[in-house]
Parts: sequence; C-alpha cells; structure tokens
Amino acid sequence: MFNFLTSLNEHNLPYPDTLHPIVVHFVIAMVLFAVFCDAIGYLTNNSRLFEVSWWNMCLATIAIFVAIILGQFEAGLAKPYEIVKSVLNLHTLIGWSLSGIIAAITAWRYVIRSRNPQKLPLAYLGVGLILTLIVGFQVFLGDELVWIYGLHTVPVVEAVKDGFLP
Repeated sequence: MFNFLTSLNEHNLPYPDTLHPIVVHFVIAMVLFAVFCDAIGYLTNNSRLFEVSWWNMCLATIAIFVAIILGQFEAGLAKPYEIVKSVLNLHTLIGWSLSGIIAAITAWRYVIRSRNPQKLPLAYLGVGLILTLIVGFQVFLGDELVWIYGLHTVPVVEAVKDGFLP
C-alpha cells in the first residue's frame, strides 16, 4: 500500500493529474464574480448582489489556501528546469501574496458589511479592480507554466527524467 503512495505517474504526481488548477479555477471564478457582483450591485443599487459577493469572497479566502498548498506540493514534484524557475518563483510569490490580499479584502468587506450591508464605498470597488488585475497576471503566469513550459506534461516530465532539460 505504501508503494502506491510513494510512486509517481507519468505526470510525476502520486495521483492521476494536477489538482492545483482545479481548485485555483474556483478561486479565480469566485473572486472575479465577487468583483462583478459588487460593480453591478453598486451601479444598480441592488444590495442583494453585495451578499452574493460577500459569500464568494469568503469561499475564495478559504479555497486559495487549499490551492496554494496543492500548488506548493505539485511545484515540488514538478522538478522545474532552469528556464522555468524564475516564472515558478514569481507565480509562487504572487500566489502567497494573493492569499493575504484576498484575506485582507474579505476582512475589510466584513467590516463594511457589519456597518451597512446596503452600501459599498467606491474605494472598495477600486481595490476590487486592482485585485482583478493581479489575479489576471497570476493566471497569465500559471498559463505560461503549463502551456509554454509544460510543467507536469508527459513530454516535459520525460525530458527532465532523461536529462534533456537542465
């Protein structure tokens, strides 16, 4: 049984495929949808959308830590070759930073919600826009790791194992 837990497949993972992208896509969707609901709620004076946004941010705050843990685990198994290390390091740094940023924004949102759940300050929407830009850049880096550098793809895993990639 322990051999199964320690053996790695053709993706260099102990399970069938990467889990980090699955969880992180939920985080991306929840954050972007929360910002969207805030903007529409602000423009239409529909405070029910603020409630939708609040719960999306709460779940995103929890899910980003799960995504980071899986990302750290899978990055450790990826055996990144030299050219990809700087992108992976930047992606990791921004990921950890986003966990703190999202947690802080969610805490701020809790204070706003506690004081007046019917109103949202314009500054909060501005921070939401900045958050959207940071998330967009993080998505770009993640896409680069998979679609350009091929982390956890079978040909790249084989090339690293065979010593073709330094």
